[in-house]
Amino acid sequence: MELPTSHQRRRAGFTLIEVMIAVTIIGILATIAIPQFMTYQLRSKSAEAKSNLAAILVAEEAYFSEFGVYVAAAPEPALVPGAATAEFDAAGSDFAQLGFAPEGRVYFSYGILTSADELGFSADAGADIDANGIVQFWGYAKPDGAGALTAGQVGCNTAALAPLVVGPCDPAAGRSIF
Repeated sequence: MELPTSHQRRRAGFTLIEVMIAVTIIGILATIAIPQFMTYQLRSKSAEAKSNLAAILVAEEAYFSEFGVYVAAAPEPALVPGAATAEFDAAGSDFAQLGFAPEGRVYFSYGILTSADELGFSADAGADIDANGIVQFWGYAKPDGAGALTAGQVGCNTAALAPLVVGPCDPAAGRSIF
């Protein structure tokens, strides 16, 4: 039996160059993918505010149809949360009268302010979900009997909102919309 020569030997495994090329490609893909993933993650957390503000709107309209006025609610949680979620105390807050309670913990603080005639209201939400020191605000404003908009309870500049549309606010402190 003849032993194989060096040219006939079968290579097993990868060369150092091949491994280095693979690691470089993975590194390049990671530098592109990680920031995109972070933006996607922040955008999905912002969806909480839009969803809960729409639910508050429905609860307010149901309350108005029964009692003829809108109800105000102090911000809950009282402090605007940071990058971590906070407990929403529905039972111990003004939201209990409205019948609104989000599921689980929340990234945003929610508040409702009614107009003087209680025929209009604003509902807004604020959070610093990326912990950069800039609070992101979302809101909804329904004009009162005179057509005026009510200021936001949490910090939304309702003048920047399109009436009757849940959307991003632009407070003087700046905004961070993803």
